[in-house]
Amino acid sequence: MRWEGLFADLEGQLAAEERRELDSEVAERTRRERALVELGARLAATDGELVVTLDGGSRVAGSVADLGADWVLLRTGVGAGAGGREVLVPMRAVVALEGLGGQSAQARTARRFGLGYALRALSRDRATVAVSLRGVPAVIGTIDAVGADHLDLAEHHEGEVRRRENVRRTLALPFAALVSVESRR
Repeated sequence: MRWEGLFADLEGQLAAEERRELDSEVAERTRRERALVELGARLAATDGELVVTLDGGSRVAGSVADLGADWVLLRTGVGAGAGGREVLVPMRAVVALEGLGGQSAQARTARRFGLGYALRALSRDRATVAVSLRGVPAVIGTIDAVGADHLDLAEHHEGEVRRRENVRRTLALPFAALVSVESRR
């Protein structure tokens, strides 16, 4: 009888040690896998409302409408539906994100093109935009041209069509200065 109890105790200790080793291995693998996950992948898997804090302290609340190599397009507004606006945010202007916890069953695929390509689409549409910049007030106007690392913006009042007589000034804005670009259609 004494031997059976001793063997049962040893068997229990061995099983407990194996469980601790397995738990430790699972925890280590989880840490390694998390270390490989980039922020863009987490954004691609996010389903629901985010609050994005931008360089300079402004915040944008909305859902991820699209995602690219170095940008995220957020749809803002009530329910982020048709009444909302779209805000193009360069990833380098993102300071913090709230709401990355919920993940969709089907992660969206990030587009391969960069910020310049997305800005060219706004330029082509002749959309009125509000451009938030680092350290200065936002400017409203129409993107005339997009270069490799900058855009040309014809500044005019919101609600005015981009015509020569409405343009107050033309600005060259480096991509590095952009915090967000909001379509004001």
